[in-house]
Amino acid sequence: MGKMLARGRSKNRGTAEYMEKSIRLRDKEECYALFGERDRHLKMIRGHFDVKIFARDNNLRIAGEEQGVLDAYVALLTLIEKVRKYGQIRTSDVESSLLHLEEPGNGSDPDIAPLGLQGAKPMTPGQEAYIEAIKSARVVFGVGPAGTGKTYLATSMAVAALIHGNVSKLVLVRPAVEAGEKLGFLPGDFQAKVNPYLRPIFDALGAMLPMQQIQRYIERDVIEVAPLAYMRGRTLDRAFILLDEAQNTTPKQMLMFLTRLGRRSKAVITGDLSQTDLAEGQKSGLSDVVGRLDGVEGVKVCRLGNADIVRDEMVQRIIDAYEATKPRREEQQ
Repeated sequence: MGKMLARGRSKNRGTAEYMEKSIRLRDKEECYALFGERDRHLKMIRGHFDVKIFARDNNLRIAGEEQGVLDAYVALLTLIEKVRKYGQIRTSDVESSLLHLEEPGNGSDPDIAPLGLQGAKPMTPGQEAYIEAIKSARVVFGVGPAGTGKTYLATSMAVAALIHGNVSKLVLVRPAVEAGEKLGFLPGDFQAKVNPYLRPIFDALGAMLPMQQIQRYIERDVIEVAPLAYMRGRTLDRAFILLDEAQNTTPKQMLMFLTRLGRRSKAVITGDLSQTDLAEGQKSGLSDVVGRLDGVEGVKVCRLGNADIVRDEMVQRIIDAYEATKPRREEQQ
């Protein structure tokens, strides 16, 4: 790689393998282009891989746990090559390197845009309004049918906020509403019992970050995935909090959740009012809160419809068929 030199050494510090690697850059101009304004790019890399990066003259030293150092090292080498090819790099280049995603035009589908500073690419006007609401409001409600991207878009915005240092923690929450089987009768420990309820959130997260990186974030408590009941009594500062499947909350649970919001935090609440699993006659906390808070300063309610379904044409056909026959089925009951 031209005049760029790299070396590394590793040793055991405690239970984790500690490593250091060094890179020598060509000159100060290359350093400035790589580091970004006020070292913005270096800060992003440090935070994402949980490593220390020391810069002195034209030398970089990366230190930390072995896997994080190796990942940061590869990301830096990729970015240095771009600096040498184009003379500069953009924030989006750093994001792409951190998220291990290809850019459109490099063999990937141009209609499936990589996550960037703004999160995932909206596919419909309703989704675009939803993303704009997440950017501007402290509390956002995304209400709509399956397949409209409610959870995926909110999770992508949460990941972008974390990578750019706008928040220090992601808290991803779902109500553990039992449907037919009692949690106590399911096999395994507590984590094994709640995993089926949290799996959809893990799936959305896994579409945006490498699983190894997710695991590191969870171990460091940067990402927390938990049942709604675990939110009681807490105050969450500098956090992006996502409550999924909120139609399965009670009004009391919804109030408890919303009052967890701390300083410089943002909450996104998603749900589909047509798919509640609450006991018959129990009012949904989502339908209750939307009526109460719609129009309150700092709160935005986004209602996504069938036109915003982007999963598959078949999903939209199924939902349309159910809605078309809904009055007839209700008359028969």
